[in-house]
Amino acid sequence: MNFDETGEFSKDFKRLSKKYKSLANDLLEFKKVVSKFPLGTGKHFVVLIAKETVKIIKGRLFCRYLKGSSLQIIYAYCENKQKVEFIQLYFKGGKENEDHSRIK
Repeated sequence: MNFDETGEFSKDFKRLSKKYKSLANDLLEFKKVVSKFPLGTGKHFVVLIAKETVKIIKGRLFCRYLKGSSLQIIYAYCENKQKVEFIQLYFKGGKENEDHSRIK
C-alpha cells in the first residue's frame, strides 16, 4: 500500500503535531490499520464519496494526547493503484465538518 498526502494535509499535520506530540506515532498506527482494511472497519469509518476508481473516507485517528477524544482524518483510496492519499486532518471540537473544497 502506497501512502501520499496533499500539501494542505502536511500543513494540518505540522500544526497539530506541535500541540499533540504523539501524532506522528498515531498516524503510523493508523496507516497499519488502513493497510489491512482500506475502507475501514466498524463505526469509526464512513465512506463519504464512492466512485468506481476512488473512494473518499472519513475516519477517526485516535491520539494518545487527547485521552478518549480523537481527530478526524479524510483520505482517498484508489483501489486499482493500491494508493491512499491523505486529504485533511482536523480536531472535531474545533471544526464540525470536513472541508468539501479539499475533497473535490
